[in-house]
Amino acid sequence: MLRRYLPILTWLPHYNRRLCGADLLAGLIVTVMVIPQSLAYAILAGLPAVVGLYASILPLLAYTLLGTSRTLAVGPVAIIALMTGAALSGVAPPGSPAYLEAALVLSLLSGAMLVVMGVLRMGFFANFLSHPVIGGFLAASGLLIAVSQLSHLLGIEAGGYDALTLLTSLATHLGGLHWPTLAVGAGTLAFLVAVRHFGKSLLRRLGLPGPAADLIARAGPVFAVVGTTALSAWLDLAEHGVAVVGAVPGGLPPLTMPPVEAGLWRQLLVPALLISVVGFVESISMAQMLAAKRRERISPNQELIGLGGANLAAAFSSGMPVTGGLSRTVINFESGARTPMAGLFAAIGIGLVTLAFTPWLHHLPVATLAATITVAILTLVDIPLIRQTWRYSRSDFSAMAVTMVLTLVEGVEAGIIAGVLLSIMLFLYRTSRPHSAVVGRIPGTEHFRSVARHDTETVSHLALLRIDESLYFANARYLEDTLYALVATRPELEHVVLICSAVNLIDASALESLDAINARLKDSKVTLHLAEVKGPVMDQLKKSTFLDDLAGRVFLSTYAAWTELSPRRD
Repeated sequence: MLRRYLPILTWLPHYNRRLCGADLLAGLIVTVMVIPQSLAYAILAGLPAVVGLYASILPLLAYTLLGTSRTLAVGPVAIIALMTGAALSGVAPPGSPAYLEAALVLSLLSGAMLVVMGVLRMGFFANFLSHPVIGGFLAASGLLIAVSQLSHLLGIEAGGYDALTLLTSLATHLGGLHWPTLAVGAGTLAFLVAVRHFGKSLLRRLGLPGPAADLIARAGPVFAVVGTTALSAWLDLAEHGVAVVGAVPGGLPPLTMPPVEAGLWRQLLVPALLISVVGFVESISMAQMLAAKRRERISPNQELIGLGGANLAAAFSSGMPVTGGLSRTVINFESGARTPMAGLFAAIGIGLVTLAFTPWLHHLPVATLAATITVAILTLVDIPLIRQTWRYSRSDFSAMAVTMVLTLVEGVEAGIIAGVLLSIMLFLYRTSRPHSAVVGRIPGTEHFRSVARHDTETVSHLALLRIDESLYFANARYLEDTLYALVATRPELEHVVLICSAVNLIDASALESLDAINARLKDSKVTLHLAEVKGPVMDQLKKSTFLDDLAGRVFLSTYAAWTELSPRRD
């Protein structure tokens, strides 16, 4: 039981010097790489930059103890930062003490919800978000975040957490364009784009090996931060109107106690739930993908607890909501991290930065952080996925498009709620009209296929109907209509066999429909039979009186039913 809730006990006893060396190197690389991101995402959420550093220390320690992924790196991420800012903006003015306290409450609520879902084994909850809906939400959020950073790149005032408000605010203040800020922002943006697209190939042509070239190319944001900070200090850009991070408090994060205010908690309850779900979906998808590459296994339910513990740690250490980050996790994985101890080493590294090096961040231009966010976030706009969804399924594309539009127009909360509802509605619609097929025997074999697609043997007095979906309340009436229509069009029918090879569930509503079908067919001189009923489904049927009342039989296979019923018995 203890190992279940403390996964560290499964790998720590086998920890050795070789693993420690790999994790230490990965932790050092992650420390250097994620500092610009941590600062940038805190600012994106409307919080002081140092909050991003605070949220990258104790939460990493908590995940090291509680998480099951060997390579997931936890901390502030762009989507969660945007959702945090959108949630808190309706509670208090950005930058105010009340705003900071609300961020702690949001972290606390998110963490508590994740832990409760993990204890209740609700990892399946992520399945309610279909992949097209997730893709649409991430794409729209990426565009929304990019638009939100235009004000920092242009040096003008703008606010809002939906595209229309942001663009209107930008247009209103465009006359106040600040050219020195634009020069810093555009220059940093151009540098980061060039490094991302051409840096690795250029370094390899210069003779560097692939891994080293890739690592240096990924360090583009670090070089941008160092270079623009030095330039800002040398030219004293702050005196020329360029916004800089300013004084960053030194020292380890102070311990905090989120305020207990019923009204505030009620206001943040729904945003906290959405942040929890989105953060878990983003985290678990990345963790599962990387675990598969190393043939490792993660537990979705324990991941809920691990992420919940990380958010609770953020709530009590002056942080903000966190989750597993895409870019920082990829860096951690490719840097050779072997266990969650790499996260602990990264936490120690970031802690040392907050202790000794925060004065160096004073002259860091905000435009540099905005450029860093913009380049990183636009990778979420997955154009190939949008094209593929359009070609493959117009209904899935419709759900994706609605999610994107609502996210852009109404904000991230409306987008994600619409995405969940659309995913559920599409599922209910599709399963409420299950595919079914009248099948016949492939001549000379024991195989049965759809009579509409294959050349099959059939007999007039026997109908074999395969139903390709579990039977539950949403499609029970559809099954009745399908069977009655079949009997009505074939007056010579004497036997109907319902093939249940694809039926994994028959709920109470569907059982009632089967009872009604059996009785009505019996009145019509037609006998209902079942075939290929799965063991768990049969176990449930045995708990009812349906099998006792069934006019026909339950056959082990469709071929057995064919052999028994196809010869006409006069």
